[in-house]
Amino acid sequence: MSFNMAMHTRKTISCAAILIMVPLLLLVSCTTDKKDEVIIYTAVDREYAEPIFNEFQENTGIIVKAVYDVEASKTTGLVMRLVAEKDRPRADVFWNNEFSQTILLKENGVLTPYSSPNSGDIPAPFKDPEGYWTCFGGRARIFIVNTDLVKKEDFPHSIYDLLDPKWPADRIGMANPLFGTTKTHAAALYGLWGADEAKKFFGDIRERGVRIIDGNALVRDLVARGELMMGLTDTDDACVAVDRGDPVAVVFPDQETFGTLIVPNSVALIRGGPNPQNGEKLIDYLVMAETEDALVGAGFFQTTVRESGVGPDCIPMTDIKGMDIPYAEIVENLSPAKDDLGEIFLQ
Repeated sequence: MSFNMAMHTRKTISCAAILIMVPLLLLVSCTTDKKDEVIIYTAVDREYAEPIFNEFQENTGIIVKAVYDVEASKTTGLVMRLVAEKDRPRADVFWNNEFSQTILLKENGVLTPYSSPNSGDIPAPFKDPEGYWTCFGGRARIFIVNTDLVKKEDFPHSIYDLLDPKWPADRIGMANPLFGTTKTHAAALYGLWGADEAKKFFGDIRERGVRIIDGNALVRDLVARGELMMGLTDTDDACVAVDRGDPVAVVFPDQETFGTLIVPNSVALIRGGPNPQNGEKLIDYLVMAETEDALVGAGFFQTTVRESGVGPDCIPMTDIKGMDIPYAEIVENLSPAKDDLGEIFLQ
């Protein structure tokens, strides 16, 4: 074979090989580079979130890639990560186990509006007017009472009972109001009462000597063991004591006046996320009534935001009156409440 013929043969083979390989390359590109997936950052514990993600994946074929919080940094770590990634977002959805830091993400330009068609039966107070976030089931602020120590007719009925001298100050307690849901509760009272009255209330609690405990779960345990007669905590913590048969009862405070604080979960779409359409589909799945009911059944939620929602087994939840205050207003009061409470409780 001459040199020219050999080169012609090699060119023919090369071109044929390329023609054969091109469809294969295109096929590989379609199946690996364009994955049908959605990326979610979530502050919800894996044991509750993962079954929901698995069901969504089975129903839609969309792969859910979840990034969970680290216990040491909790929700704050995820929020800081989302802010840091603002110009090059890696997540599509943020599912938060409360609402305040989700609203802060809106204020930082991290979110984009999306109003799910499945949120139509969620009352307006639980949705951002501009569509940046949607709240659904969660927990409520309650009293947990030791029934061996307190008769039913003597149960507390208002958070003002923390100041009632009939309760020995060293036998009642609450978590530190500089942290967690107690901090959010304090900010809600600042918005509801005004700064002067709220600051006086917490100052009186400090002066009276009400026990300030390191966390809601410890409040629960101290009440269950009889070291405290009653304490302020959350429904999720209280349900643990109820389910294990501790001598406790749950009381929703201020039902005849301004109501108790409901702390719902929130979900939002990330601006510029890599899979926006799949992000919308996942939000649709999370906010639908069936998902909310499933999370109640799993023990993660104790309150629903829908009038027709199911209630948990551990606590009767019919006609619970929540505080009538916009969540954005609670967030506005976080900073002034923190400043005042720091002066009061860090002395």
